[in-house]
Amino acid sequence: MATTNTGSKLPIADKDRSFLEKVMIRGGLADPYDARDITEVVFRCMRDLMTTEAADRVADELRGEEAVAAAGDKSLRVGMEDLWKDTNPLVGFLSRIRPPLHGSGAWRFDADRFIFRVANESGVPRNVDTEQVIQAVFSATKDELTQERIQEVADWLPDRICQMWKRA
Repeated sequence: MATTNTGSKLPIADKDRSFLEKVMIRGGLADPYDARDITEVVFRCMRDLMTTEAADRVADELRGEEAVAAAGDKSLRVGMEDLWKDTNPLVGFLSRIRPPLHGSGAWRFDADRFIFRVANESGVPRNVDTEQVIQAVFSATKDELTQERIQEVADWLPDRICQMWKRA
């Protein structure tokens, strides 16, 4: 069990934390907006490596869960499935029609590119380790998926990112 620094001193069981709160705490982030924005980019990078069918199976398991508890800022009340699909309609559309980003040359999507994209596209704060926050997103995501889906995601991830996924 972990405790929060705000409100009651009673410990909150990890299973009772909202998705974005888990990402925020595990990733060392200061606010849930950063957790939301970073999660969306981590999910985008994950989807870019997968077929549309595999990504849809992940979305199906995330469906119906709220990223943040009902109380609080309405802009944070976005379902995990919505973050997975991408809140940007154009990016969401393109991710459904393009093939998985594998291969060599310009299409090579290795661990370094994954980390680079998360750091640069999501605006990871300077005082936060990008790999730590990626692992935080992975950990919170795995809390919501079946073992079958966890393994399927692992099968799509490149080397070091796959190891991070497995450790999360």
